Amino acid sequence: MEKIYNDYVSEGIEIHSDSFRDDTLLKAGLKLNHLRMIVTIEDHGQISAAAESMNMSQPAASRMLSEMESIVKSPLYERVARGVVLTPFGLALAKRARKILLELREASRELGALRTGRGGSVFLGAVTAPAISLVVPAIQRVTRSYPSIEINIEVENSNVLARELLAARHDFIISRIPDDLDPRLFLAHEIGVEKACLIVRNGHPLLKKGPASLEDLGRYDWVFQPPGTLLRRKVEDIFLAAGVPLPENIVNTSSLLLTLAVVCKTDAIAPIALDMAQFICGQSSRAGESCILPTDFDIDVRPYSLITARERAMPPSARLLHDMILEESKNLSLT
Repeated sequence: MEKIYNDYVSEGIEIHSDSFRDDTLLKAGLKLNHLRMIVTIEDHGQISAAAESMNMSQPAASRMLSEMESIVKSPLYERVARGVVLTPFGLALAKRARKILLELREASRELGALRTGRGGSVFLGAVTAPAISLVVPAIQRVTRSYPSIEINIEVENSNVLARELLAARHDFIISRIPDDLDPRLFLAHEIGVEKACLIVRNGHPLLKKGPASLEDLGRYDWVFQPPGTLLRRKVEDIFLAAGVPLPENIVNTSSLLLTLAVVCKTDAIAPIALDMAQFICGQSSRAGESCILPTDFDIDVRPYSLITARERAMPPSARLLHDMILEESKNLSLT
């Protein structure tokens, strides 16, 4: 970042230290759409993608960025091979803009709750296992005591959830911090280990023998999560550590519904969270035609945590659900 600053100075671009003081920016014409634009540029790294996200043309987005640079009297971005990156001035503005937009969202939520008499809303994301074992019981408790709270849940992988938390789309998540993100951006409280298993259709040939070994599995088709996802990497590591060749015939999908459809109609094998498998298998539906395949090895995925964004306060309704999930995790560890 220091290099970028020095480059601008060496090119004769004037930098004004008072650009961010007091209400100078508002008086100069800075608007909410400007704040949305700088945050969207940081998220997408491309003007075209930011323009599409904000439902405007690319030339309009470029003009808006030029307006912003005129207002703050400092360069906010520079072009690179694959798009744009924010300068130190752009990063500083984006950081504050994100907080302002978040506060406005929270104000809207709070005013809406006051107008309607409802108890507020919560936005959370979770990986599959704790969504079933922790979130559902906690929601039952919350809605019994506070029936007016509106709860919004997204079930996704950790890479998606962590980035959406940073973008203020969630109040908190139950997930892991991806290796490529700075852990100092988060506050994390480890609450459990995700156990996984393999599922097959009822009547699968492997069910006729004892617990399946890795050597038994390679000749069958597999349904995997996309490459690089945590559960897939764990299963691949188990094969590699045992010196057993990885499965060759693979269908990649992030859809649980499609995974179940393939498993129930073929001899394919799929790894899924144990909590999900126990919930699905035996249901009176086509999905219930699958069952857990006994194996002579365990699949323990990395621990997951209750994660919040550092320096961001949660609204009371989110704090309530967060604390109940934490309590549920403690109760579960005692059973």
